[in-house]
Amino acid sequence: MSQQETPKAFPAYYNYYISLAPGNLVTNMRKAHDTTQIILSRISEEQASKAYAPGKWTIKEIIQHLIDSERIFAYRALRFARADKTPLSGFEQDDYVIQSQANKRSMQSLMREYACVRDASIALFEHFNEDMLSERGIANKTEATVESIGRVIVGHEIHHMDVIKSKYL
Repeated sequence: MSQQETPKAFPAYYNYYISLAPGNLVTNMRKAHDTTQIILSRISEEQASKAYAPGKWTIKEIIQHLIDSERIFAYRALRFARADKTPLSGFEQDDYVIQSQANKRSMQSLMREYACVRDASIALFEHFNEDMLSERGIANKTEATVESIGRVIVGHEIHHMDVIKSKYL
């Protein structure tokens, strides 16, 4: 890797997500999942299809964003936990949201997919030992540990649920 390609430190905005998930990682994944399910179960199809302002995502798009992001982060965690040192590319979240066509889906469908993805992430992370959790890798030219990726998954979800509660409901 050349001097120009040296990975950056974990982006500062991820530190915010990580700070939202202190304590036992798998327990936090389960708690966040339960809280999200409760919040989403109270949202109507009509509410879920509206953005709070022009240019903002709808609740359905936020849910799909959480699903897509969690899948990508879990894949990164798996690769890093297995000591795969191949640098991974980033992804453009806005492009993913546009392509997802989330607003054409039902809330029930999105919630079912969200639950499946979270169950898979819990199964993945609960079997990582301390050595695996401390493994490092590079994604989007940024170095991260497996554990920090798990905490980003949880904190990212908590952040978006806070946005839904404060801006949409």
